[in-house]
This record gives sequence, structure tokens and C-alpha cells, in this order.
Amino acid sequence: MEDGGRLKRRFAPLHIAEEFVLRARVSLSAVSLADRPDSQNGKREPTKHKMRIRFQLVKPAAEFLLARAGPATFAARRRRGSTLILAYHNVIPDDAAPIGDCSLHLSLARFRSQLDRLEKTHDIVDLATARGASGGSNRPRAAITFDDAYRGALALALPELARRGLPATVFVAPGLLGSTGCWWDLLAAPDGSGLLPSVRDHVLDALRGDGAAAVAWARTIALPLVSLPVHAGIATEEELRTAAALPGIRLGVHTWSHCNLACGGDAELEAELVRPLVWLRERFERVVPWLAYPYGRYASTTARDARNAGYEGALRIDGGWVPSAGDPSFVLPRLNVPAGLSRAGFILRASGLVGS
Repeated sequence: MEDGGRLKRRFAPLHIAEEFVLRARVSLSAVSLADRPDSQNGKREPTKHKMRIRFQLVKPAAEFLLARAGPATFAARRRRGSTLILAYHNVIPDDAAPIGDCSLHLSLARFRSQLDRLEKTHDIVDLATARGASGGSNRPRAAITFDDAYRGALALALPELARRGLPATVFVAPGLLGSTGCWWDLLAAPDGSGLLPSVRDHVLDALRGDGAAAVAWARTIALPLVSLPVHAGIATEEELRTAAALPGIRLGVHTWSHCNLACGGDAELEAELVRPLVWLRERFERVVPWLAYPYGRYASTTARDARNAGYEGALRIDGGWVPSAGDPSFVLPRLNVPAGLSRAGFILRASGLVGS
């Protein structure tokens, strides 16, 4: 049995890390303060803007120090038995240029680096068993998921997972299979800077996330469509079949057409929820009755509709760690992994030291 002094020294890095994170959060809260007058000349200074810039300059160094100093490892141990569901989209060649909604397209090298870290600190489990008993392990669990069935993810990420013997679930929208590109990639800025928030909001709200309507609308306002490489398209049914045959790979549902479920009527929900599950089960063996909400959006009645359609659970795109088993299974959170997340940032989020 360790004495108090030894315990204090042993967990000192974690206490330091918690204080560091607390101070960072206080700084972030301060960013939301209104602009304050300058004490020298009485003029209003852009305090909010200045603090945001300062925080962005400090953030990479802070993440690096926390990730290297050991607190992240201690934090992961404190999460033993807890579950983190990771949400990925596409994985692309290392030499590929930024494309489309660039936050969705992660380089293969960065994906491999994240897997290296997860294998050291987490038990990587199948989504279907992610909420079950931990089996006495002293490590947190992680389940890996992919939304959309991008060609790059199926051609690069899934073979990498199979090589390591790691399971994953791919959420498929059958109506998108074989598409050369999705609206959020096609309508992104040609310079690789991503999708404008105003464009995203219009398509999701006014057009209910309808891809064909989004492309038609873009043409009416002369918004240029991005030319996408093959790895940024959606896999064909045959490509999906090849990927699904890899060991440890399961398929889930991402609706039929990748619509905004928060805006659909009863008839549309029937087609978007029931049809894709039936379609997948008729063609593939390893299908799990789980749903990933497109765009992370859902209505107050969507959970009931999904349950009635035969699903066992449904996933958001954000929210971080999965809560206790007693919480609703149809609004389970995930940790979204954007392409621009640094290695240190990933370590801190995967350990639970920093929120999603």
C-alpha cells in the first residue's frame, strides 16, 4: 500500500494537467466576453478577436506538452471500462491535395498514427459489443466507424485495419453508392479551403440535405462544382462488397439518400430508415441494425421511428464519450475526428483529458 506522499507524486502530472486544462477552458470562456474599452484611450478594442488569436497560437504548444508529459496516459487509465466511438469519413493518399469539405478527408499517414496510439491505450472493439461489459480490462474501449462509404476509406483505411486485426463499422447510404462526389465536396471552395457555412446551412435547412437539389441549386446561382479525384467518390456496390469481405468489417445504415432526418415527414422516414436496412441485409452478411444520423441531425421523434424500423441503436456525429449503459441507445455520441486534428490533439481527446 502506497503512502500519501508517493500517491501525490505519482498523480502529480495528472493534477497539473487538470489545472492546465481548467485554465485553458477559463481562457476560452473569456473569449466570449464583449469587447472592452481600452484603458489608455477609451476606445473599444477587439478583445474577443485578440484572445481568439492568442489562444490559437498557444493551443498547439499546450496540446503538445500535455500529450508528451504523461497526463493523457493517466487520464486514459481513469476512463477504464468507458467507451469512445470514433467517427471517420474518408482516408486519402498522403500526397493528395486538399479537396472538397477538407475536414472529412484524413491522410493515411495520420490515420495510421492514430491507430498506433489507440492500440497502445485502448481496447479496440466491435461497435456491436461496445456497450457491453468491459471484461475486467483496465483500459478504455474504442469502436471505429466510418460514415458515407468513401472510396478512399474502403481502399486504404479498411485494409489497414484488417492488417492490424481491428474491427470497424461502415455506415452506408445505398442511394449514394457509385456517386462521383457528394454535394458537400462538390460545392466546396475550389481552393481547398472547405465548404462555406452559408452554403452548408442552405442545403441542410432549405433543401433538407438533398444532394440532387443541392447541385441543381448551385447551378442556378453559378456556384462552381469542384472536380474531385476518384478517392473522394462513394464506393460502388461491388467495391463495398469487396471491403465488407475483410475480417472485422461490418455495415450499418446511414439512411437511404443521406437526408436530413430532422426535416423529413413520416412517408420519407419510412423510405429512409426501413428500405436501406432491408437492402443491406439482402446483399451482405455482416450487417448491424445500427443507424448513423446524416449530418448528426435528428428530430425528437427520430429515435422512436428508428426503433420501430428495427434498429438497436443510433449514433450522433459529436458528443465525445459514451455515457453509462442506462442512457438512451438512439442518441449515442461519437468523437468526430477531423482531418486537421493534430497528433497531440487526438491523444488528448482519445484519453478524455480534453473534450470533443
